[in-house]
Amino acid sequence: MANTETSLKEAAQIEGAIGAALVDYTSGMALGTIGGGKEFDLNMAAAGNTDVVRAKVRTMEMLGLKDGIEDILITLSGQYHLIRLLTSRDANGLFLYLALDKSRANLAMARHQLKKIGDELQV
Repeated sequence: MANTETSLKEAAQIEGAIGAALVDYTSGMALGTIGGGKEFDLNMAAAGNTDVVRAKVRTMEMLGLKDGIEDILITLSGQYHLIRLLTSRDANGLFLYLALDKSRANLAMARHQLKKIGDELQV
């Protein structure tokens, strides 16, 4: 099992990574971040993506869908934004957020690696 810092460092090593965060979507607060910079504010992205997760969870409830959300993908012209909801009992209400440079990233591998990181994360 890996802690938050180790998990974020692993996420930052994913090919094409711009930045990563562990986010509490009940509060919108980033519990940890790595990467980003003045051009890409990960705390702002964490708060904004909290709204995305809440909206999707609410929509699924209204539709009566019993499936769990694995991940949410937002595709921009130059970036991928990947949101991976964590499902372990101690990580309920958390998600891993990963921003990728589309020209350098392999989306399938990034999803696979982010799932592995999320599965090993001990909060």
